[in-house]
Formats: sequence, structure tokens, C-alpha cells
Amino acid sequence: MDESKKRLVQRLMRRIPTKRLKTTLEKWGRLTGEQQRAMDSIHSKWALTESLLAICEENELAVKHLTELEMIYMIDNPDQGMWYAFQLTDPGDDAQSVDLMQFKEQFKSHLKELVREVSVKIKKHTDEAIWIRIAWGDTYSRPDHLKPTYVVHYLQTPYVFVTRLTSKQKPMLSQAMVLSTRYQYFKDANLSGRNLTAIRDLLMRKYQQVFPTKYPSPPTERKQTVTNPHIERDQAKPAANRLQMACEAFGGGVLPQLQSAVYKLETRFRDHSNTTMTEREEPFRCVVKFSSANLLESLKSCASSGIASTPVTALLSFIPLNRKNYFVITDKGPVPSSQMRQTQN
Repeated sequence: MDESKKRLVQRLMRRIPTKRLKTTLEKWGRLTGEQQRAMDSIHSKWALTESLLAICEENELAVKHLTELEMIYMIDNPDQGMWYAFQLTDPGDDAQSVDLMQFKEQFKSHLKELVREVSVKIKKHTDEAIWIRIAWGDTYSRPDHLKPTYVVHYLQTPYVFVTRLTSKQKPMLSQAMVLSTRYQYFKDANLSGRNLTAIRDLLMRKYQQVFPTKYPSPPTERKQTVTNPHIERDQAKPAANRLQMACEAFGGGVLPQLQSAVYKLETRFRDHSNTTMTEREEPFRCVVKFSSANLLESLKSCASSGIASTPVTALLSFIPLNRKNYFVITDKGPVPSSQMRQTQN
């Protein structure tokens, strides 16, 4: 086995947890029953790696077979690194008629016209998502399968999700996408996160949204302490109003699990006690970042419980409303960002 295939196998084995290895290998389907049983009986990760290397050599498996294994694991476990959302704009008249076969042929063709050495593998998932694995090379080097870019696209929609894309590779991916989907532009959606499902659901609005109405009463807890009925009655209406406004701002039910929201401020400094800063012509620049395991749920909880004031400030409600979590704030208010997103492996 050559060194490149050996490094790819070793990298795959480092990434795939032992408890998920059996299922992943079974889906791969490249091992005989005897080989699979032999792998199942090994518990050491080092021994599993050596055994898989020997099997790959015995079965004469090529790099394309190993990339199949990686794609199977990535599709089943997509929360591997940071995902960035992009949006295709200005569709042509035939954009809605592009089918899977047309897209596959044209995407590969256009990308290979732009990059001499590139390896592209495309696989359709059961939820209608098209998964694309791109190993980039250049004029002087072969495709690097250790640092692939992954792209997820839903046909007949303008949404594209990308991980591990460098600034150098972005123009080539952009051109291949617009040509193969019949759109004119490929722009940053200013939405990112480690949970692919979350940013997909937010961008494509696949979660429960709440429209203005009146909740009859706030949700009751299972264990209630005995309180003064007059105080409880007086507090019920404000609590219901807070809950309503929180749900209208962020949504109801299970919310997409965003981990952060970033606000880049480029505004004039305002403080009468600090004339040095106030009189500066250049804008005051800083970055404010909100982080949480589930940011939308946390913000909704703060608003509904009274920790944060209601109605919810537009700067926070803009996250689900505009389907973004990166904003540039100027004296004119939030403006679209032309920020170039870059990921690293």
C-alpha cells in the first residue's frame, strides 16, 4: 500500500469513534463477512487501524473506495467542524429543471475546467441533500485527500452549506455552483455553526415559527409552590405577554441549535465625558459575540423569564428573522456583510 492511502486510512481511523466503526464499515460494504467479524473482535484502536490497512491491501482497495468510507461517516455524523451557509441568487429560467444527473455532470465538468488536479465525489442522501466531497490539487500537485472540502446542496433550492473551504478555493467552487445550477451569483449568507442541521433548519425555516396571537396563559410547571392568588393573578398577564413576545421573536417548539452570534460594530463613539473618543472621525470598532450551547433557546428563555427586557431588541430578533448570525452594525443600523468566510481543517 502506498503512503498516501496509508495516511488516509490512519486519518479515517482517528476520526471515527470505535463505537461507530462497526456500523460505518457495514454501510461501506467493502469487507467480507469474515473480515468484518475479525474487525469486530478487536478493541484496540491501533490494532483496528493495522487490521484495516491489511484488509485494504488484501482487497486492493483504491483511494476512491476509502473516500466512500469517509463520506458515509460524514453524512451520518455531519457536525464535524464549522459549517458556513451560502445562497445562490438570480436564478435563470431553467434553474428549477436541473436534475441530479445534470448537476453531477456539469459540476464536475466545470470544476475540472477551473482546477487541473481535483477529485470530486457526489452522493445523494435520503433527505434529498446532495453531498459533494472535493479534494483539491493544483498545477503542480495531486488532489490532497487529507484536507477535503464538503459541500451540501439541496436541488431546486438556493441553499448551499460548506465546510473546510479556503479563500483560495472559494471562487472556483462559486463558479462551478452557479454554472451547474443556472444561477447568477453565489453569496455568503452570514450564517455559520457546528450543527449542520441547525443552520439548515434556520436558513430553510424548517422549525416552528410563532406568529402574533395571544397565549391564554403561560406554561405551568409540574411542581408549583403555594403562592398568594392575588399576586399570581397580577403576574400572570405580564408573564404571558413576555412568553408571547419571546416566541414571536425566536420561534416556538424546538429551536435550531446555534452556538453563537457575532456583531461587528462600526459606529461613532458616544460618551460626553470622553471628548477624545467622541470627536474622532473614524468609527469605533469592536466585536461582540454571544455564545451558548443553544443560543436561540437561551435568548428566548431570558426574554420569557424577565431576565431580558421585552419586546426583544431588533438586534437579537434579527437572528431568526434574517436567518443570519453575523452582522455588521453601523450608524445606519445592521447592514449586509461581504465578509469572506474561511475554514481550516
